[in-house]
Amino acid sequence: MAAHGRPALRDLFDESPTPHIAHPPRTHHRDFYVATDGSFRESGGGLGAVIETRDGTRVGRIATADTPPDNNVAEYRALHLGLDVLAARAPPNARVGVLVDHDDLASNVNNAILAARHPDRKPPRPFSVPPASTNHWRGIQARLNGFGEIRAARIDSDQNPAHPLANAPERYAHVNRELGRCVLPEPPETTSAQFPPPSRANRNGHAGGGRASD
Repeated sequence: MAAHGRPALRDLFDESPTPHIAHPPRTHHRDFYVATDGSFRESGGGLGAVIETRDGTRVGRIATADTPPDNNVAEYRALHLGLDVLAARAPPNARVGVLVDHDDLASNVNNAILAARHPDRKPPRPFSVPPASTNHWRGIQARLNGFGEIRAARIDSDQNPAHPLANAPERYAHVNRELGRCVLPEPPETTSAQFPPPSRANRNGHAGGGRASD
């Protein structure tokens, strides 16, 4: 559950694992967050995306019908679409948090980010991309390289705000008529004093030189 009074996507990103990449506190200071989801049904599927700034301002929502061959392809198409929309509305140096409910997709995104930092551009683990998603994966990789910093978090489908948009695109078609916004987030919050976490707050009051646990 999101903490009261905080942006939903930022909350989800802060509280979710980022496969293959450590999740230090500074990770939380994204400029934009994009949650995507893709659905597959024999009668037709859909793609959904929700984009917010770190202060909770909604940048845009997408709900569109699609006919992917399977659920894996739907997930890759949805992320490709979401990143395309975000790239058109965010500066190139933006720090981005991606939220998806697909394990392999989140893993591949972060694996690609680590590969981009490697001198030989080799991923630490082999990519696992469905053959039918190859072209969309290339598009995703191109978008990943276009932002200042980006990483993906894995969330549950029942927490994904893009899930209903992808699963009932005809019901949520009205979101596509919302005014698209090109906004910048408010500056990060600053504090005049730093307070240690509870595990460290009372160290000086304990006898002995043992190292307190973090």
